[in-house]
Amino acid sequence: MLPDTKLDAMLARHATLEAELSGQLAADSYVKLSREFSELGPIVDAIKRYRALASEAADLDALLADPKTDLEMRAMAEAEKPELDARREALEKEIRVHLIPKDAMDERNVILEIRAGTGGDEASLFAGDLFRMYERYAAKQGWKVEIVDSSEGTMGGYKEIIAEVKGRGAFAKLKFESGVHRVQRVPATETSGRIHTSAATVAVLPEAEDVDVAIRDDDLKIDTMRSSGAGGQHVNKTESAIRITHIPSGIVVAVQEDRSQHKNKAKALALLRTKLYDAERSKLDAARAAERRGQVGSGDRSERIRTYNFPQGRVTDHRINLTLYNLPKVMEGEALGDIIDALSTEHQAALLAAQDA
Repeated sequence: MLPDTKLDAMLARHATLEAELSGQLAADSYVKLSREFSELGPIVDAIKRYRALASEAADLDALLADPKTDLEMRAMAEAEKPELDARREALEKEIRVHLIPKDAMDERNVILEIRAGTGGDEASLFAGDLFRMYERYAAKQGWKVEIVDSSEGTMGGYKEIIAEVKGRGAFAKLKFESGVHRVQRVPATETSGRIHTSAATVAVLPEAEDVDVAIRDDDLKIDTMRSSGAGGQHVNKTESAIRITHIPSGIVVAVQEDRSQHKNKAKALALLRTKLYDAERSKLDAARAAERRGQVGSGDRSERIRTYNFPQGRVTDHRINLTLYNLPKVMEGEALGDIIDALSTEHQAALLAAQDA
């Protein structure tokens, strides 16, 4: 059974928001309340439909329990009841999914880090392929991708690339991508046609906000240096690249993508804040390891999560034993959503099971 007090509270909150939005509000308050009102809309609609069906079901039960009900009416009620019960069960499941506590980070932007692993040049090429896959997927979601820092491979691709993905719900969609991604294919440089296995590591971090992490100026060592890599003669003449060391934690971040030293410093501080926040979240996650067992992935970046097999045109996600034979569409970012949706569904199922337990 669904908790009536929770449902009543949601209906009341929706009504309150509706009343507040019809009055005079400051622009930022209006945006915030409008978003909450819009998010509550689907569950409020489901609750109203669920209660209407529950009322219908109660009427049918009363009819069937009444010895005065004639045979024709009783037959109609008995025929209608299974379908009514099925619709009510489906709505109950939908509402229970809505009632799962949301990860507070789900709406955040993302810092996406991809690093070439084992496999030399081929691993760098694969890291580049993964970045383009996420870039295309992000474009389909209407998100913006901005490179924060990168180090190119000798044959192309990236030894390492860090990017910011900006868009509503970015972390909710991408958070299950953290881990080791393995590729099996014949490299372009391979003359004998042998299949090689390489890997790249993906980390997806929710972007921290100023209020999440306090950084003291005294804890920072800031170095400026000349940018390296692409950019023409300009980058060799100005010290626009920034490296920041957070002395207490030993975390080092470097940004050189922009020609403006000021912009690079702002990006580096944002990246440092996110890394510090992620380190704190990781501690909490480790403390809740037993609670998280059985859920989709642990976010552990050493966990092999997916294999991309090019000769067979197949992608396998090892956490949920999902195999798709449409590798080109996955790499284009088009079918990546199918994998992400399946992971989200599995995660929801685990959370529902945990609620029931």
